[in-house]
Amino acid sequence: MKKLMLLFAALILVAGISAQNLQLHFDGRHGLHSDVAPRNYITATFEMFKPDKWGSTFMFVDLDFNQSRGNIGTMYLEIARDIKVGKSPIMAHLEFNGGIGKAEDFGFSIPNAYLVGPSYNRNFGSVNIGTYLVYKYNAFEKVSNDVQWTVTWGTNLLNNKITLSGFLDLWTENKNKTHNNGDSGKKVILLTEPQFWYNVTPNLSFGSEIEISNNFYTNYNNNVYVCPTLAAKWNF
Repeated sequence: MKKLMLLFAALILVAGISAQNLQLHFDGRHGLHSDVAPRNYITATFEMFKPDKWGSTFMFVDLDFNQSRGNIGTMYLEIARDIKVGKSPIMAHLEFNGGIGKAEDFGFSIPNAYLVGPSYNRNFGSVNIGTYLVYKYNAFEKVSNDVQWTVTWGTNLLNNKITLSGFLDLWTENKNKTHNNGDSGKKVILLTEPQFWYNVTPNLSFGSEIEISNNFYTNYNNNVYVCPTLAAKWNF
């Protein structure tokens, strides 16, 4: 876990030249869905977005303090780059997802995913909408070649006192992630996380993130899970 923390610190230093925020979420999902989490826990999220003349870069890191005595159990990272293609409104989207973790008695890796495809962003008044449709290479033990569609949104209301943001992901992956005998074919996964923030000052916000998923936590059923958090955010 020392290497995990050093990587997290390095990412913050690298992103220091950009717009960024740090979020703390109390996640009470054990009380709502004890089958997906052995305890309630805190998640720290560091998020950065940086536009430039060639496109934009977005990244976030989640640290889950979900082990006994509040120790860190999981780190998950996403880095995405949208690259302008001439004067076209369609950009090239490149993305990497991955992470590491620790259960009570063993460590594990969250399999890497590599995404590439077209993206499109547009402002509708004060509302920004972004979307991309990409090929997704899931580096499971048995590689899974998949497709993912994502939409993101963000807006400020009531003289910037309220911020609404979030994303919706819809993707496929192999039911069987190993070379052992098992179910064949694909499953479709839905994950969306709308956020609602009340901005006390330009820097300090309080609110909630509501994770809604289908077919995400369990292997092959279609259970829907709704996991809200209580959160605070500091905009740097």
